Amino acid sequence: MGERPVEARRPLFPTWVWLAAIVAGSALVRYTIARQILSPWIMVDELIWSDLAKTFAASGHFSVRGDPVFDVGPVYPALISPAYKLFGAMPDVYRAIKAINAVLMSLAAVGAYFVARPLLSRRNALLAAVLTVAVPDMAFTGTVMSENAFYPLFLLIVVALVAMIERPTWRRELLVLVLCGIAYKTRVQAIVLLPAVALAPPLLLFYRRRPVRELLAWRFLYGVMIAAVVAFVGLKVARGEPLFGAYQAAAHNNYGPAHVLRWVVYHLGGLSLAVAVVPLAAFCILALMGRRLAPQLQAFFAAAVPLAVLIVVEVAAFASGEVNRIEERNMFYVVPLLLIALLVWIEQGLPGRRGLGVAAVGVAVVVAGVVPYASLININGAADTPSLLPLWTLQDTVITLGEVRTLVIVAAIVLAAVFLLVPVRHALVLPLLVGAWFVFGNWAVDANAHGGWHHQSVDAIFGASDELHPDWIDRAVGTKADVSLIWWGDDDPFPEWGTEFFNRSIRHFYVPVGTPDVIGNLPDSPVHIDPRTGDVVGAVAAPYVVTSTDFHFVGTPIARDVTRGLVVLRVDQPLRVAYTTTGLYSDTWTGPKVTYTRYACTGGTLTVHVLQDPSLFRRTQTVTSGGTTFRVHGSRTIVVPLTRASGDRCTATFTIAPTRMPAAATGDKRHLGVHFNTLTYRP
Repeated sequence: MGERPVEARRPLFPTWVWLAAIVAGSALVRYTIARQILSPWIMVDELIWSDLAKTFAASGHFSVRGDPVFDVGPVYPALISPAYKLFGAMPDVYRAIKAINAVLMSLAAVGAYFVARPLLSRRNALLAAVLTVAVPDMAFTGTVMSENAFYPLFLLIVVALVAMIERPTWRRELLVLVLCGIAYKTRVQAIVLLPAVALAPPLLLFYRRRPVRELLAWRFLYGVMIAAVVAFVGLKVARGEPLFGAYQAAAHNNYGPAHVLRWVVYHLGGLSLAVAVVPLAAFCILALMGRRLAPQLQAFFAAAVPLAVLIVVEVAAFASGEVNRIEERNMFYVVPLLLIALLVWIEQGLPGRRGLGVAAVGVAVVVAGVVPYASLININGAADTPSLLPLWTLQDTVITLGEVRTLVIVAAIVLAAVFLLVPVRHALVLPLLVGAWFVFGNWAVDANAHGGWHHQSVDAIFGASDELHPDWIDRAVGTKADVSLIWWGDDDPFPEWGTEFFNRSIRHFYVPVGTPDVIGNLPDSPVHIDPRTGDVVGAVAAPYVVTSTDFHFVGTPIARDVTRGLVVLRVDQPLRVAYTTTGLYSDTWTGPKVTYTRYACTGGTLTVHVLQDPSLFRRTQTVTSGGTTFRVHGSRTIVVPLTRASGDRCTATFTIAPTRMPAAATGDKRHLGVHFNTLTYRP
């Protein structure tokens, strides 16, 4: 099929000027939008990447909470580490990271241009570059996530791979393998690039009807690849390290073939939705017409097909065993390949649309139509599937949730009709429609009232730290202070995570022995309270502690975030709690029984302000302690003596009756009694 068209006249500006303008314009727009994201919210991923960058900037080594074997890839944290070198206050660091992200991800335009230029006119290659940085997934520039580094790196690998299979030399082959190694150290999912690279030369020979023996032209590639895999696996085994680093758990899931196949179809549907159907159809047409294409196009599709197919299959398999969501954020890297294919198909005069085209666009419509949107449009998928947010916005304003699939099918059929019927001279309307979908998607990702990323970040900062000064601990004690964070197993760890992210002075992390793991399985150190003395056993001697106000350490309060229930204390050593409670929740509700234990106590009284909740109880309740029963209707203050226990401890036990579970609609399954609003100890 035809060669790339010759340029008609000398361009007004050289290509590098246009590319620089695209990158700079994209970076400026993305940084402006990223500023609307007020706080990290994709937890614990953003906390991990931040900690890796912070420790690398400080010491030249990577670790998470002091754990050097938390292996998720050093490339991205190394790229953003200058932000931690240049700035002290974390809000400034956070803004600098977004600026670095905006530039990094916008450089994908350069990679896309160099992939497209051998196949397209200069104008359309520049259009491919623009569309590449217009995808809604560029919103990741507002997050501390490795997508920012992997997107441009993936396109650089495509450039190198196409060049390698067109003219194999050992230098080009080595370059591809080195880039794949860098990609693996950026995101572990890049392990799938090696089989994709291995499949590209055979597919090229198939397109060109060449004998299999010509694979010997790439013998250096295969030899080095096999040696590298053997050495890598052998080194991991010798060191006793997991093959997939921090993602090793994914290797142990039960990936049933039928279940995986269903999720492959769903992910193809998600990809079709993300690109507005027509680029996927064009890609399929040209990939199937490979033997009739020009040599440069054959080289492109020989590289692009295995990359796109294996990435989608890999991501779908992972999703089927781990999250049961469409993981668009792990596969959007292939979108520029589909966009370039659409522009190539247009420049080639829309070949094959009367035969293969009907089947290809039909498949693109069907896979988009079978996605179970009603079960996927929710807050859990906001970070993973940005392309669902425009549909969620429409569901809020125009249609019902049950009508989303119908809307997608109707819109996909309309796009298919345009794809099949548009005249060649007006075919550029197709990328314009894709661009319009991207614009709407970008707006929805930022502005959706439920899963929009600005909205999510607002929730995160209000749930995690002072919204005006999220570095409130650093402001109180200084960034070089030594602060321990003790997490006591709250239902929601976001306050601790957000506080940890924004405050560089937090250097030690503790959880009580027996505390259930929370998502992310972050490294921490176990501590426990000595039941005789109240000493916290296992904690290093740090002068400051930040913890929940529900736990009462002996120390002087330095700073407090009342809304989030956190306090910073200057403490003496050994670290000790003044008292503990069981059966009393952080929202002041009691269960059926409350036990108060005071340490370093020789006696005294405990004064409790008790409040009844009329939404649950309209009749009198009783609070019994030490053989005395107090009747509660409304509110009252009760005073009870403390009983000496073994050692220097005093206790008071309260029994509340009756208790009741809230309405089922609240989702609260606790048996609740009354509110203990204040507890005041008098020696």
